[in-house]
Amino acid sequence: MLTTKLEAILFAIAKPIAITQLAKQLNVSLEVVREAIDEIKNRFDKPESGIHLIELDGKIQFVSNPDFGEDVSAFLKKEASGPLTRPSLETLAVIAYRGPVTKPEIEQIRGVNCAIILRNLLIRGLVEEREDTTRLQNVYAVSVDFLRELGLHNLDELPKYPDFHDNEKIQQLLSEVGNEPQV
Repeated sequence: MLTTKLEAILFAIAKPIAITQLAKQLNVSLEVVREAIDEIKNRFDKPESGIHLIELDGKIQFVSNPDFGEDVSAFLKKEASGPLTRPSLETLAVIAYRGPVTKPEIEQIRGVNCAIILRNLLIRGLVEEREDTTRLQNVYAVSVDFLRELGLHNLDELPKYPDFHDNEKIQQLLSEVGNEPQV
């Protein structure tokens, strides 16, 4: 059962997570988590599996099988070169007008999970992710490539930028995120 929970968590977060954090959040010992990790590795880290589990510096993450790296890369490049979807454009607008902004703040404004959209915007180079030590989580901001694509010199040139960047109602909505426990 723990192994299945761990697989679900690793799949859902799609980024490295500390083994100690997993043990703490799952309320089990490091040894128990280590056993589950070994079980997952035994099942997935095979040439015939498309998914592998990597471990580095006390963190683990599901990744694609390195043998299929070229295929995955080609697929992602093709996906990233197509037109942006409406949800991607909405997310990009939130980041442009409210950034730097956290993932929970983006999701509070949009009302939906944005993990896959953020990944795609990062792949396209339109947004950047960086650590914010004040908020103790990563924040997203538009990149120089975003400005270049739109022919802008700075974000102030976006239509009605001050109205949305400093909007009191949006700020009130975002303050509700701060009242929730951080994951």
